[in-house]
Amino acid sequence: MQPERNGSVAGIVLAAGTSSRMGFNKMLLRLDGESLLQRTVKRASAAGLAPVVVVLGHEADRARGELANLPCQPILNADYARGINVSLQTGLAAVPSAAIAAMVILADMPFVTAPMIAALVERYRQGAAPLVISDYGGINAPPMLYDRSLFAELRAMEGEGCGKQVVKRHRNEAQVLSWPAAALADIDVPDDYQRAKAELGEG
Repeated sequence: MQPERNGSVAGIVLAAGTSSRMGFNKMLLRLDGESLLQRTVKRASAAGLAPVVVVLGHEADRARGELANLPCQPILNADYARGINVSLQTGLAAVPSAAIAAMVILADMPFVTAPMIAALVERYRQGAAPLVISDYGGINAPPMLYDRSLFAELRAMEGEGCGKQVVKRHRNEAQVLSWPAAALADIDVPDDYQRAKAELGEG
C-alpha cells in the first residue's frame, strides 16, 4: 500500500561554508537584484517547502541579515569547518517532527528553480520511493529529497559528500528527475559568478 504523503516537506538550505575559492562570502553575491542566499530561500519557499531551515556558519551574522523578513528559520552550525555533512546534520536536527521528508538544497546553485523543487516534491508525493534525486546529464547532485525513514542514516554519515553515502545506498529505490546539465552550474570562483551574470543577461 502506498504511504500517505500529504504532510509538510521541509527544506534544508546549506549556506555555512567559507567560500575559500571565491575569496569572500559568495552567499552575498547578487544576481537579479538579490543575494544568492535570498534567491535560494525565496525559491524554496515558493515551491512550498516548509519550514525552510537555513544552515549558516561562516560570517553567520552577515548572512542572517540577508534573511530578514524571509520565510525561513536560520540556524547556526558552529562546526561548519568540519564540512558539509555536519551542516546537513545540523539542519536535519531542526526539521520539525511533523515533516514527512526534507529536501537538501545548496545555496550556490543559482539555476535551480522553484518549479524544479516543486517537481521533486510532487514526484515524492505521487510514489513510495524513500528518495527523489536530481540528475544533470548523468551527474547526481542537489536538490535531493529524503523521506523521514532515511533521516537516521543521514545523521550517521561521516566525512564529505552532502548525503552521497545515503544516495548511493538507496540509488536503486530512488525516483530520478532529469534536468539540463547547465542547471548544475554552481558558483565557486569569480569566473563562475561572471558566467552566471552573463547567462541571466546581467553580464
